[in-house]
Order: sequence, then structure tokens, then C-alpha cells
Amino acid sequence: MSNTPSVWQDIARKGLWQQNAGLVQLLGLCPVLAISNNVVNALALGLATTLVTALSSATVSSVRHWVPHTIRNPVFIMIIASLVTCVDLAMNAWLHELYLVLGIFIPLITTNCIVMARAEAFASRQPVREAAWDGAMMGLGLTGVLVALGALRELLGKGTLLAGADKLLGPAGQQLTLHLAGADYQFLLMLLPPGAFLGLALLIAGKNVLDARARQRAAAATYPAPDAEASPAP
Repeated sequence: MSNTPSVWQDIARKGLWQQNAGLVQLLGLCPVLAISNNVVNALALGLATTLVTALSSATVSSVRHWVPHTIRNPVFIMIIASLVTCVDLAMNAWLHELYLVLGIFIPLITTNCIVMARAEAFASRQPVREAAWDGAMMGLGLTGVLVALGALRELLGKGTLLAGADKLLGPAGQQLTLHLAGADYQFLLMLLPPGAFLGLALLIAGKNVLDARARQRAAAATYPAPDAEASPAP
């Protein structure tokens, strides 16, 4: 694969928008819907997934010539599981409170369809740098969806933003919490699983609207409307 800037931009565009794992491919919906009840949880899980996706894609790409085709998938899963274990232990050691909140969803990154799909569809066929970049962009695309959905649900459900930021950023994170509604405000629907489905549906609809407008602008630029006939001179 060529290393021209357009190639890197194309990979980034596909991972962040055109083939977004959460809004287009609809992969990894279990953590997206379960953890996205606030921004901090969503951001933490998204970054952990991004780290695993980037590192696993780079590792898979680096060993792809030495792995027989018949055992390729078990080897890929072993690589992913090893990286997830490292992330799980690191979060338990340094972000223990957040680790307790995320719970089983950190080990479940091993079975996340996004990680395995990129290892199989892209990393196993591309050089290391392109594979790592693709994994990072796919992970960041999912992280963006998680954060947007978490912000929507937290804002509508509790009237706050960045609640519990100290679990991720330490004591300084307490200053980042925004209270945008009264202390008694709560919209329980957005904090429960139905709210996750409704929020994700709104995000998907919003992306579809933006894509439709972009196609219309592109079509108008390619096929401009004919100029109106000049009025006859008096």
C-alpha cells in the first residue's frame, strides 16, 4: 500500500465516519449500549478498545507471513486476549474505581467484533503502520460514538456532564463536572437500556442526514443546474 497522505486520510475517513463501527457497521453494540450511561465510562472503555485495536492490528500485521492460514483465527484471538489482559490488569492497578464500574466489559473486548474484524479484514493483509493506523481510527470512531451517546444520555438523564471524571483523571477531574439541571432532576428512561437504543437511533439518523446532504452537495457540484435563459433584449 502506498504511503501517500491521501491513503492515510482515506483510512482515517473510513474509520471515523464512512465505516464507523458504531453507526454504520453496528459492531460492538453490547458495550456501546451498556456503558454509555455517562461520558466518563464511555470514554474510558472507548480508549481501552482503541488501544487494543491499534496494538492488535499492528501485531497481527507483523506476524501475518508466519501464521498458517488454517490456524490464523486462533492466533489472532490469542494476540487480542493477551493485549486485553494487559489493559485489564493496568486499569485494575491504576484506575481501580473505574475498573470496578466497567467490570466485565473490559475482558469482553477480546470478543468485540470490531477488534477481530479489523484483524481479519485489514491487518492480516496490510503493512504494520497502515494496520496500526486503521485499528486506531476504527477505535477512535467507536470512542466518538460512545462519548456522544454517553453525553446525550447523561445530559438528558441526570442533567450533568463529566460526572465521575475524577475516576479517570484523579482529584483534578472533580472540577470538570458540569451541573446543568437541578439536583433533583432525573429522566430515568435515558439512563436505562431503552434510552441507549433511542440515543443510538438518533445518532444514526443524524449521520444519515449529514451524509444525504453531503451527497446532494456533491451531485450539485458535479452536475450544476443549467443557467436560466437570458431574457431577450428590449
